[in-house]
Amino acid sequence: MTTNHSASQSKETLLLRVLVFTLIISVMNGMMFNVVLPVISIQFQLTASQSSWIVTGYLIVYAIGTVTYGKLTDRYSMKHLITFGLLLLAAGSVIGIVATQYWMIIVARIVQAAGAAVIPALAMIIPVRYFSPKKRGQALGTSAIGIALGSALGPIVAGLISSVLSWQFLFVIPLLSLATLPFYRKYLDDDRGVSEKMDYIGGLTLAGTVAALLLSLTQSNLWFLMTGIVFLILFILRIRYAEAPFVKPAVFYNKPYAIGMGIAFVLVAIGFGIPFITPQLLAQVHGFSPALTGMIMLPSALVAALLGRKGGKLADEKGNPFLLYTASVLLIIGFICLSFVISASPIWIAVFLILAVLGQSYMQIAMSNTIAQTLPKEHIGIGMGLLSMFNFIAASVSTAALGKVLDRGATSVHLNPWIEVKSAFVYSNIFVVLALCVAAMLLFYVLQYGRKPVVDLQVRQNS
Repeated sequence: MTTNHSASQSKETLLLRVLVFTLIISVMNGMMFNVVLPVISIQFQLTASQSSWIVTGYLIVYAIGTVTYGKLTDRYSMKHLITFGLLLLAAGSVIGIVATQYWMIIVARIVQAAGAAVIPALAMIIPVRYFSPKKRGQALGTSAIGIALGSALGPIVAGLISSVLSWQFLFVIPLLSLATLPFYRKYLDDDRGVSEKMDYIGGLTLAGTVAALLLSLTQSNLWFLMTGIVFLILFILRIRYAEAPFVKPAVFYNKPYAIGMGIAFVLVAIGFGIPFITPQLLAQVHGFSPALTGMIMLPSALVAALLGRKGGKLADEKGNPFLLYTASVLLIIGFICLSFVISASPIWIAVFLILAVLGQSYMQIAMSNTIAQTLPKEHIGIGMGLLSMFNFIAASVSTAALGKVLDRGATSVHLNPWIEVKSAFVYSNIFVVLALCVAAMLLFYVLQYGRKPVVDLQVRQNS
């Protein structure tokens, strides 16, 4: 029995290590192209909003795919799903390596995202299915290390590779995930959940809603907006009347959950503006290469990786409101200070990026815990799955909106009167507005939740 127990622990440990490695590759793949967007824009003569679709298009497919793979585990084994996903990720990478036109890059990123979306789905299911409740928190915490390390390594790896070789070699990195496939094939079992009819129509209408609305934002096109509204109406009707809807509507009737999702959406969108706007700022105002950009962004990502667990402990020991207030203060101070040092030494940009990125990390932990507390046990899976999807959509909205702002070019308006370099006005303005948005959402959070545990709101609502 002792031998079997030791073998089981060894299997769990190895599976978790493989998962962490896969998460690092996945997160790097999502982050790396932020750094080289200015280079790609120049090579293909693109506007900021056009180049942002290299990131935005990836995130749209990634968001829908995360929920889809999660639902497919009820019908197919994780072993087969991870095999399909990693092979699809590799296929997209090969397309990107040989890409000679902009549309080929977009196709490559979409195919990559369709495959890579299996990884976050797997990261949520493996700790639940393969670890006991006593070890589940540790497993989820270890998975978070993969995300943090991927965020830290992405910018610097992208900068070095694109400087020494070419940005197209960034498509080689995801191919490393194929090395994990034999381990997944060996250690994942063939079990599947309770089989449930897949609502493909609901999934397609949801995907159509997200894609059309984001296209309306980036293209400033009324027809896309109307199309998105039509898809949204069809999606609502579908989940209301389908026998097994893609998303169960009951979860949206939970008022604390719905409010929390709204707050999280805005705050995540604000946070995801940091990795998109920083490379643009360093390239346009300071003329930095991708390698130097990666070096400036690296310290903030490393600090977030090192202190990420501390945020979780703060939430456990002092409550989610305390962590959210801490995150808000870090973000507001970071954004305001960045608005002052836009045209100063890049060292100061690196310093204050640490505050902003750490604030972003703590904010995501705080809102995830807050929203989890609003959900009854039977809605935890779908509720947190939707949160994951909304996070990716928020990131897409953020990059698309900021891309449109940057498309307008230099402005004579400067909200921070101490900034004198005209090329820095627009970036300084963005940071000031982001700080104000964080302050507004913090006030809204206090008015809705105060310092009381959100779980109490849920208990009172159910009673």
